[in-house]
Amino acid sequence: MIEKTYQPADIETRIAAAWEAEGAFKAGRADRVDAEPYTIVIPPPNVTGSLHMGHALNNTLQDVLCRFERMRGRDVLWQPGTDHAGIATQMVVERQLMERQEPGRRDMGREAFLERVWKWKAESGGVIVNQLKRLGASCDWSRERFTMDEGLSEAVIKVFVQLHREGLIYKDKRLVNWDPKLLTAISDLEVQQVEVKGNLWHLRYPLEGKNFDPEDPTSFITVATTRPETMLGDSGVAVNPDDERYTHLIGKNVLLPLVGRLIPIVADEYSDPEKGSGAVKITPAHDFNDFEVGNRHGLARISILDIEGKLALADNEDYLRGLPEAASELVEELHGMERFKARKTIVQRLEDFGFLEKIEPNTHMVPHGDRSGVVIEPYLTDQWYVDAKTMAQPAIAAVRTGATEFVPKNWEKTYYEWMENIQPWCISRQLWWGHQIPAWYGPDGKVFVAETEEEAVGNALGYYVEQEVITEEQGHEMALDPAKREGFITRDEDVLDTWFSSALWPFSTLGWPQSSVDVDRYYPTNVLVTGFDIIFFWVARMMMMGMHFKKDVPFPTVYIHALVRDEKGAKMSKSKGNVIDPLNLIDQYGADALRFTLAAMAAQGRDIKLATQRVEGYRNFATKLWNACRFAEMNECVLPAGFDPTKAKEVLNRWIAHETVKATREVTEAIEAYRFNDAAGAAYRFVWNVYCDWYLELAKPFMMGEDGPAKSETRAMVAWARDEILKLLHPFMPFITEELWTVTAPRGGLLALAPWSRKASGLTREQEALIIATASSDPIVAPILMGDPEPVADFKDDSAEAEIGWVIDLVTEVRSVRAEMNIVPATLTPLVLAGTSAETQARAQRWSDVVKRLARLGDISFADVAPQGAVQLLIRGEVAALPLKGVIDLGAEKTRLDKELAKAEADIKRADAKLSNEKFVANAAEEIVEEEREKREAAEARKAKTLEALERLKNAV
Repeated sequence: MIEKTYQPADIETRIAAAWEAEGAFKAGRADRVDAEPYTIVIPPPNVTGSLHMGHALNNTLQDVLCRFERMRGRDVLWQPGTDHAGIATQMVVERQLMERQEPGRRDMGREAFLERVWKWKAESGGVIVNQLKRLGASCDWSRERFTMDEGLSEAVIKVFVQLHREGLIYKDKRLVNWDPKLLTAISDLEVQQVEVKGNLWHLRYPLEGKNFDPEDPTSFITVATTRPETMLGDSGVAVNPDDERYTHLIGKNVLLPLVGRLIPIVADEYSDPEKGSGAVKITPAHDFNDFEVGNRHGLARISILDIEGKLALADNEDYLRGLPEAASELVEELHGMERFKARKTIVQRLEDFGFLEKIEPNTHMVPHGDRSGVVIEPYLTDQWYVDAKTMAQPAIAAVRTGATEFVPKNWEKTYYEWMENIQPWCISRQLWWGHQIPAWYGPDGKVFVAETEEEAVGNALGYYVEQEVITEEQGHEMALDPAKREGFITRDEDVLDTWFSSALWPFSTLGWPQSSVDVDRYYPTNVLVTGFDIIFFWVARMMMMGMHFKKDVPFPTVYIHALVRDEKGAKMSKSKGNVIDPLNLIDQYGADALRFTLAAMAAQGRDIKLATQRVEGYRNFATKLWNACRFAEMNECVLPAGFDPTKAKEVLNRWIAHETVKATREVTEAIEAYRFNDAAGAAYRFVWNVYCDWYLELAKPFMMGEDGPAKSETRAMVAWARDEILKLLHPFMPFITEELWTVTAPRGGLLALAPWSRKASGLTREQEALIIATASSDPIVAPILMGDPEPVADFKDDSAEAEIGWVIDLVTEVRSVRAEMNIVPATLTPLVLAGTSAETQARAQRWSDVVKRLARLGDISFADVAPQGAVQLLIRGEVAALPLKGVIDLGAEKTRLDKELAKAEADIKRADAKLSNEKFVANAAEEIVEEEREKREAAEARKAKTLEALERLKNAV
């Protein structure tokens, strides 16, 4: 018995438990061993994370695909897992130690600290997994993986060692994004660009051989910088080769102010003649662009900062080389000074000596660590790198040849831009939590990369015996006695970038390299669903690793979903206070309402503007479905065994069969094309408008009439269409549909494992037979499949659609006119069918009582032409007329509509004035501009509707 009121909280926990108890989501079920596999790997959320709206969208769309394909008979593996999140997790545990006033990680040592992190992970990590279950994610949770579990760790070590042996991993001194607070390199994704109101300092660099005079522009060259403290590390000045102001200076030197070092003037197109003075200082060790300029011209890399962002000048050979003795005083003054304090001191010194030309206010973007919040420094340091340029080539070719396609396709351009301009990938991090790099260093610094320490020791001993650093006897003793080789080789303390392990996710989670059974069955996966912001950081790297180690793309399709913004179109952020918590929405409206909202708004290439009212609206939709099923139950609508909807006799029932098949086809095709919004929209229209509003309404006279074949058939058809609706909605709204299926479906078993419409599934008869045969021993699935009637096939009944469609169109148009003309419900208007065919007249007579009741008509009559003073409606090519003279004041109604039209046109003009203003579009917040566009669209819609009403009224006046 269906409960009177739909309460999501009452059913979601119970239904989730039922799925788990039956192992509904397990891959490789007995009934699917011969079925075609379908695989999706979850973008692994951080083990420290909690569900946010991006997760909710991403996982809802994945779940729609997985539930859809599971119902189509596929062996679905939705592979779940979490990422160890190196920086985030280490920060969480260090903060916990500090709050409890316990020793810090450096005080307790690496081994003890890592034990503490594992303990935290066991007790508090992975909260998001349970939150995903609340959302209804149908992952195979029995296969959950973690990027630092034993198997994945083995995969990471194997890949690192193999790529190193192939020359694709190497160590190099390059610039990295350095976090002076966390004391580690970080990825571009962990850098947040923040708009800062700062300054632009214009500095005078004296020309060699000239007597410097601040009043004589020919004695110096002016450069501008936002970071004057870095000028101590300048090793050149660049000018554009086509800039006639400086061509005579190319190849000459300037004297670096305060320092006294001679540095060259080089010609490079990096310098923009239109910006500032047209000359730029080059600091290769402290700027990514300058690093490349320095490489092109062989300029020195002089690092003047330490890992904490303090000036490091004393004992800095690169800085001190070739400096005059007078510079030593500056070294003593600035060494160890914090970078921003040093900035003030250096600017003051430059001003004292006449080297500061001017200071201009300058608003610019400054990189900050997204976790530490401090300004990030480009820092020159030894790190491990992947030769990404070489590895990118097969991954680029895979997209160009169509082996992998992006949906929407425009994201391929972004992919190419990143991949074709790819830089070496820095994979080392100065952390303790993560995969420690499998590299050991000998006493002379030589590196030995190996999968195990024993292997590294063996390689090192062999090398040093050969080099006669140790004797064979010493080497033999060290090999036998670990104590004798203590300190002989030491392991690299750094760990690998988190993205390195997640790049292996599509095959490492399947057991590679330990086993190939699941890899052979489930790799490559079928589709990746992810956000655009990690196309480079994750998608591209999975492509590289998949092509290199599995010789195949990891997925043929990459679906890129949009952002979830607030209702005004602004990005959600804690600082703005506009973050919407999906768990709160689930508590308030239920998981199904949230899921359906996200799917219904997930148009390709268009960001979602989420308002809680939309979620509330789809909660109402769930209630509508609930009440429709209760109505069917109360009217004893049960699906008889062997019922064939195509054999229905009543026109109304043949029509709903026609519409059900049509809706199933529309939903199927839309999901297959990743048009989630179209799929949800088609399901919504069919359920609310076709089934609930029209079919059940039109079926009431049958169900309330005398017993007989028409009543029995209608009851059966109501039940059949209801069950098909539950199937259609299940991928989007799994909890409510499973609950209703449990109560109403006569065959038993879980809806999650029930077959999708057979013809819509795309399966052949042979495949259907195979599924049924292999399921015959399954007590849950067998009754569902074996008891199913013959598939509806591509059933159509155009004559039934023409008749019922005419009734619906007529009632809809009459209702629309009544609303436009403000006719009160109590007023019954006449209807005249003018010059209509005999077939239409027969329809009108058959459905006269229904049409009069639903359209609020007094009577229906027939005439050759429409009467004077009547509003004419075109219903499927024929005229229906509403004589309104005497019913309403037509003149007053025209005046009202004219005012509405004028108001709509004024709103359009007002919006056009703003949107045509380039300054407004350029400077206004993105959401404000979008709001104006929406106002204009709404005004255009009002105008069109008003013009239509005026056109109708014109014939009646």
